[in-house]
Amino acid sequence: MDRKEIIYKRYQKGAGLYDHLLSTDRLWSLLACKLVWGFPDTVYTNKLLKWIPDDFNGSLLDVPVGTALFTAPKYKGLKDAQIVCLDYSTEMMTAAQKKFTEEGIGNIKCLRGDVGALPFEEDSFDIVLSMNGFHAFPNKEAAFQEIIRVIKPGGCFIGCFYIKGENRRTDWFINHLYVPKGYFTPPFMAKKELLDQLNKHYRQVELWNTGSIVCFRGVKPSQEVLLEQGDQS
Repeated sequence: MDRKEIIYKRYQKGAGLYDHLLSTDRLWSLLACKLVWGFPDTVYTNKLLKWIPDDFNGSLLDVPVGTALFTAPKYKGLKDAQIVCLDYSTEMMTAAQKKFTEEGIGNIKCLRGDVGALPFEEDSFDIVLSMNGFHAFPNKEAAFQEIIRVIKPGGCFIGCFYIKGENRRTDWFINHLYVPKGYFTPPFMAKKELLDQLNKHYRQVELWNTGSIVCFRGVKPSQEVLLEQGDQS
């Protein structure tokens, strides 16, 4: 069984517990979160989602959507946006769709798909959001390339994921629990590696981290900017 299918099966089985783990609404999930990460996900997700304007009315791709625990309330306010949510796990997608229905959000299209081979044309989206996905993706380079391909010039890539080297305790749990269980897939990036990667393809890069979770935003340059850079080099 390849790594992609291992990840798929793990998140299929774990979809029912995912919201409890992220929201820390159970004693066990609160203790687990404090032990592994040292902080709840709301510490960084609330700040991250502020990079999406409250009056945003363009096209947005959310990959992977997961269960939409944090994004469903945000999307409820984006009534004029065109939102596509994609995930490799059908169970995670089902959980997200249930939230969208409960919130009365009708401007969202949900698809099952692979971030390494996105089923969209070039320059399709004004924003691509990727929350807590890259640490699971088996082919991270393909994911980076596909995401920049589908972002429009002047559009934004916004995301967050686990990075190594910021907290030794977190790194230990990732390597000895999350990787063997099939939740995360190495290799993992350090903060500087990610910054270098983003600066290669994006402009106006912003990056900060809370412990071992890094949050970032970058703007895809126009073709004219890329041609100017090529002439200068």
